[in-house]
Amino acid sequence: MLGILAARGWDALGMPVLVAPTASVRDSYLEGERALCLEEGTSTQWLQEAANDFAAYAERRRQVRELWGVPVTELWFVEGAEYIGTVVIRHHLTPALEVDGGHVGYHVVPSHRRQGHATTMLAATVRMAPTLGITTMVVTCDEDNTASCRTVEANGGVLEDVRDGIARYRLDCTVTPTP
Repeated sequence: MLGILAARGWDALGMPVLVAPTASVRDSYLEGERALCLEEGTSTQWLQEAANDFAAYAERRRQVRELWGVPVTELWFVEGAEYIGTVVIRHHLTPALEVDGGHVGYHVVPSHRRQGHATTMLAATVRMAPTLGITTMVVTCDEDNTASCRTVEANGGVLEDVRDGIARYRLDCTVTPTP
């Protein structure tokens, strides 16, 4: 039963979960990503291509791909048909990613921020990291991004150092985070 619920975007308690990209969140995904692009001042042109054949787009995103010179897994944080955010897990690090980028990148769409979703998303990522061979996760963020620093620290992240404005944290993925 839990597998069926998770596949639909709910855990056993009806809470949002990380799932493989799915066409079932098409409308809210496109809306959320459009809002994110507008907020960041980036092009929304790619969204039209995704919208034209969203099932194929989601299928491509479900595949382990190579980005930044490493294999990555993409997961979406959803609640039913509502898309909340994305997690990208880098299976290993290059020297550059060790300094800036780390093992995981994540974002929450603007309409779902300040509700604890990023903390929950990172906790779920830490729990699943050992299945990808990651026992110690590096997470980076701008040192002045207080919300991201708090998210990482809430999940047991220990500040290793700050280099050129980038805070580097290490998280032990063999210990289950409590958020």
